[in-house]
Amino acid sequence: MNEPDSKTRKKSAASAWMAGALLVLGIPAMMHAQEVPAQTRQDDLKLSQEQASRFVRLALHCIGREYPNKPEHVLNDASDVRGPKSLHPAFYGCYDWHSSVHGHWMLVRLLRLFPKLAEGKEIREALNRNLSRQNIQIELKYLQQANRQAFERTYGWAWLLKLAEELYRWDNSDARNWYRNLRPLADALALRYREFLPKQAYPIRTGVHPNTAFGLAFAYDYARAVLDRALEQVVRERATAYFATDIDYPAAWEPGGEDFFSPALVEADLMRRVMDPEPFRTWFQHFLPALGMGRHQSLLVPVRVTDRSDPKLVHLDGLNLSRAWCMFGIAAVLREDDPARKILLSAGRRHAEAGLAFVASGEYAGEHWLASFAVLMLTVEGSGH
Repeated sequence: MNEPDSKTRKKSAASAWMAGALLVLGIPAMMHAQEVPAQTRQDDLKLSQEQASRFVRLALHCIGREYPNKPEHVLNDASDVRGPKSLHPAFYGCYDWHSSVHGHWMLVRLLRLFPKLAEGKEIREALNRNLSRQNIQIELKYLQQANRQAFERTYGWAWLLKLAEELYRWDNSDARNWYRNLRPLADALALRYREFLPKQAYPIRTGVHPNTAFGLAFAYDYARAVLDRALEQVVRERATAYFATDIDYPAAWEPGGEDFFSPALVEADLMRRVMDPEPFRTWFQHFLPALGMGRHQSLLVPVRVTDRSDPKLVHLDGLNLSRAWCMFGIAAVLREDDPARKILLSAGRRHAEAGLAFVASGEYAGEHWLASFAVLMLTVEGSGH
């Protein structure tokens, strides 16, 4: 028998690894979705109360600001020609629905982490006003109307579940009340995930809102937190179907000109959630081979923004922040002696610093949402909290 050539051997090895990956993905993940040790961020990247107050002021400035506004709104008839606050009394501010949702998430997270914030009373008043039972019922009714099945799918869905998760985790009487109000909307979106994902044959690998991996990652976090086993199962199944056999990702194609996600890194950030650590390490080596030897520089160098008044170009400030949180999360799962871990930590730090420098730029195009990305990057929970 002739000895197989190197190309054939490589293909066979990759095929065998893929089959193994598909098997191990059925094992429940041992690492909690949010368990990212604080040391992976390095001490001086921890959020201070003073910094938290600055971020709070950005969110308070926008969650009650109705205009400018970019609605994702299908008109069913003339009666649907209404202003944002009429359509969405809970989430009408911050330029668009999803930014308003993650602005609310940020306020909840910061008040939970820093209960003595000077702005605490103002935050509670805003949350009481916006997350009232009546307002959430109107949001739910909107979702249930005709031609709303794709509304905010899945980016806005993901952030709404992240808000619900944050409230659920907080042992506080106000938080419990806000969670009770919000839960019907969260339940409706969790159901939409469960119904939609089996029908989505192919993942969306974009660097903006519809990115499938990002939507799955936050849905998985929520499902694990509230013990929604059905949602957890469907997310793991779809993550397996979409991404388990990905190898040698074309990182040189990134970044896109208006990305706020790295399709590569957000996919890996999902897979470190749904896989056990050792299988994930093997998967990651095949997904971004030779990262530890300095390959894939296009992912490791912070991106630059040429015009922060442009709502699409300023997305790239968010890309620096989301790359950083993905890098820190991935690095936390890699072995201490893996060269890729050190590279990711160093690159994550550079991206974090680049993104944090422009959260408050004076331009509303970025200021209505970037602080949420910054807070997520700085406060990924783990053994350090």
